[in-house]
Amino acid sequence: MRKTTIFFIVIDILAISCFILFYGPWDFKNIIVNTAMVTKSHQYIAYTFYSEEMVNKILSLNTFVPVDEEIELDDIVIDTSEKDTYDNEYDEEILTRDEGNDDYKYLQVKVGKYKAHLVAIYNPENVTMMTSRSFNTGSGQETIPKMCKRYGGLVCINGGGFKDPDGWGSDIPVGYVIKDGEVIWAEDNTRQNIIGITYDHKLLLVNATGEEAIDMGMRDGLQFGPFLIVNGESIQYQSSVGGYDRAARVAIAQRKDGVILFLATEGTHGSGPTMKEVIDTLELYGAYNAANLDGGTSSQMVINGKMVNNPKNVFGQSVAGGRRVVTGFALIPTKE
Repeated sequence: MRKTTIFFIVIDILAISCFILFYGPWDFKNIIVNTAMVTKSHQYIAYTFYSEEMVNKILSLNTFVPVDEEIELDDIVIDTSEKDTYDNEYDEEILTRDEGNDDYKYLQVKVGKYKAHLVAIYNPENVTMMTSRSFNTGSGQETIPKMCKRYGGLVCINGGGFKDPDGWGSDIPVGYVIKDGEVIWAEDNTRQNIIGITYDHKLLLVNATGEEAIDMGMRDGLQFGPFLIVNGESIQYQSSVGGYDRAARVAIAQRKDGVILFLATEGTHGSGPTMKEVIDTLELYGAYNAANLDGGTSSQMVINGKMVNNPKNVFGQSVAGGRRVVTGFALIPTKE
């Protein structure tokens, strides 16, 4: 009798605890719903615990108001030389070179409360897009360390998304992929958010078709988003939630002086920086234009052949060597 009583007390405590977790604190609801909806193949989890009305309400808190203006690339005047004076401590941190390294500078920073990795690239003409060996062949994905090695990159990050019908990924890119002034992959010919590098080494963020982006001078580009900062103006979120679910983040940005920034944060699905926290950090370091890249398990930054972040899957387990992806951005040194 005593054992039976203890058993039912434990069951009651567990039931109450679950009820409080799933129907109590708003932050926990936000994590559950957004994690389930982002992973796509597990969206049923959100609807198991919450009504469609509640799911939509939570998702609406993570919507944002985009910057309603075209990017002005003339504002970017490339001059990445060291200065005698600096605007602030962050400016000095970026522009003061490490001895013997005129290619880039690596900084460990915090994005919100999460560890992150920031690289300032001094020669924007050496930034290019990487692609996996093939698309839609069944074996066309590569991890960023392998892709980076094949391209001869000093610093590399992952780029755009890919179809993920069963949770295991694929080698089919989502949307446009532009390489060397040609559309090498496209789902259709509609206008989409495209992130790319122009022939005059500027980060171009544009809502356009692939051909329109090329006509604007884009050399390499991929479809993803959202755009975080355009002409120094950041997107605005509808609530204090801060944008999307919390997760590991990857972003690319450019300062007005032409320095390109690669950012990768630590985190997992439901635990990581918000998009607003990413924006705040990039603004501190002078980002004038910036865009979000594929995050979560795909988040990867490689420096000199070594993965500096710790990619984790949806269960919080480390993914040794990184997840296989289809695109990325790289700093490739000039061959002498």
